[in-house]
Amino acid sequence: AYAQGLQLFQAEAAAKAHCPADIVVWLNTPSGIYHFKGMRWYGATLHGAYVCKKEADAAGDRATRNGQ
Repeated sequence: AYAQGLQLFQAEAAAKAHCPADIVVWLNTPSGIYHFKGMRWYGATLHGAYVCKKEADAAGDRATRNGQ
């Protein structure tokens, strides 16, 4: 699960504005697994938010392993 204090954004543009030098990913908040733009679940899980990849990594979240 995601760590407290991780900046969560409901809009992709807001996340990009928060971390312009980082990659924005979609974090499935219950599982702590994130998806990259172009993947099936990017912006599409029932519970989630746009976050900065480096912040997600620091919070202990990880990328999906199935490529979706």
